[in-house]
Amino acid sequence: MRRGVAVDLGLRPGLPDEGFVAEAIGNLAAFELGRQRNERLDWQVVRVELGRGHHHFRLIVRHPERALDLGFGRELGAVLRSLSDESVDELRRRFEAARRAGLRPVPLRHVREAVDFWRDDFWNWLG
Repeated sequence: MRRGVAVDLGLRPGLPDEGFVAEAIGNLAAFELGRQRNERLDWQVVRVELGRGHHHFRLIVRHPERALDLGFGRELGAVLRSLSDESVDELRRRFEAARRAGLRPVPLRHVREAVDFWRDDFWNWLG
């Protein structure tokens, strides 16, 4: 399996319906980027559990047949920035419009991830 691009989705703490927001943003970003590039992309939207109630969301996107080009991350960032200003209601409308246009959304996955303190930037700062 070829590697893809993983992007953490930074949602505002306490955001109501954050699971839907992360799922909608991830699916919309990957779908819209695939349409812009006229390519079929595979993606996952993941809720990463860190323990003690801490979590974050991550979007993972890959091309099913080849390695991604260098401009891919920049283009994905631009699409994500365009989605970041949307309200929850606007995201719902865009999500439903994309579904009517052919989006087959992937459901939000839940995974556990252990924190690796040795790879923390704190150690680089000391370094």
